[in-house]
Amino acid sequence: MAIKAKSTVRLKFNLEKQLISILDALTPESNASAIKRANVKLEKDGLFLILTVEADDTIALRSTLNAYLRWINSTANIIHVVEQT
Repeated sequence: MAIKAKSTVRLKFNLEKQLISILDALTPESNASAIKRANVKLEKDGLFLILTVEADDTIALRSTLNAYLRWINSTANIIHVVEQT
């Protein structure tokens, strides 16, 4: 794959526990991605989640970023609700 588009997003979390839960939930998806036009890497740096997407084109980059950001947001919301109960 010749990389033509790349993006890195750093998201800060208040608690390491939340960050680890999100990494545990999304790492299998990033390792077995069905999208052949993009590669995803998830890393932890202190309280930051680093999402790196490399893609063949900007369309694949945008759609992959949108999917992962939605999944991260949904997972964070679920964690918040569970912690409130």
